[in-house]
Amino acid sequence: MNQTTHTLNTANNRSAFPVCEKFVSLNGEGKKAGQPAVFVRFRGCNLSCSYCDTKWVNEPDADAELMTAAGICEYVKNTGVTNVTLTGGEPLRQPGISRLIALLKETGAAVEVETNGAVPLDGFCGAEVRPDCFTMDYKLPSSGMEGKMVLSNFELLKSCDCVKFVAGSGGDLSRALEIIKKYRLTDLCHVYLSPVFGKIEPREIAEFMIARKMNGVNLQIQLHKVIWEPDRRGV
Repeated sequence: MNQTTHTLNTANNRSAFPVCEKFVSLNGEGKKAGQPAVFVRFRGCNLSCSYCDTKWVNEPDADAELMTAAGICEYVKNTGVTNVTLTGGEPLRQPGISRLIALLKETGAAVEVETNGAVPLDGFCGAEVRPDCFTMDYKLPSSGMEGKMVLSNFELLKSCDCVKFVAGSGGDLSRALEIIKKYRLTDLCHVYLSPVFGKIEPREIAEFMIARKMNGVNLQIQLHKVIWEPDRRGV
C-alpha cells in the first residue's frame, strides 16, 4: 500500500473538520481572482503572522461547525459553484484533508488549497489528492515567520500553482525579488505580489516591479477588500 492510499484509507473514519466559515464569494486572490468560488475556512494555524487578517480562526476555541468530508462535499455541490478554495488557518494541517480533496475532485470541483508555506507539500502531491492548484505563501520578513518556510516546497510546484508574496515594506519587496530570482519561480508557476493592507501603497509595489523589470510577476490587490469592507467576514 503506497503512502497516498494509506492516507486516504486512514482518513475515512476521521470524525469531522472544524469549519469556521463556509460561503460563496468572488475569489479575491490567485489565478482565478474575480471568479465565483466556494470558500471553506478551517480552524487552526501553525504560524502567527504580524499582519494576519484571520487571527480569530487560529484560536483553539474559535467557533466552528464540525463537518464531515461528505457534508462539505454536499454543501459545495448545493451551491452550484465549481471553484472551491480550502483555506484557514492552515488547511493542510487538518487530519483527513487528503480525503476531502480527493472527494471534492471526484465531484468535478476545481480545488484550490491556500497554504502558508510552512507545511511540506510532498504528502499532498499524489494524483488522487493533489489539488488543482496550490496557492502557497512565502512569508516575508515583516511577517515574522520567514524562518518557518519549507523551501523544498518550491521543487514540487507546477505551472498550475501559485506563489504569493505579501509585502509590507520596501525590505519585503527586495526579499521577494531575491527569492523569485533564486528559485526561478516565474519559470515554475504563477507569481503574485500583494500589499499588506494599510501598510504599503500598491503604487510603491508597482513602481518597484517596473523599475526592476519583474517579468512574469503579477501585482495583485485583494479584491474582496476593495468590493466589501476590509474587515468583513464571509466574503
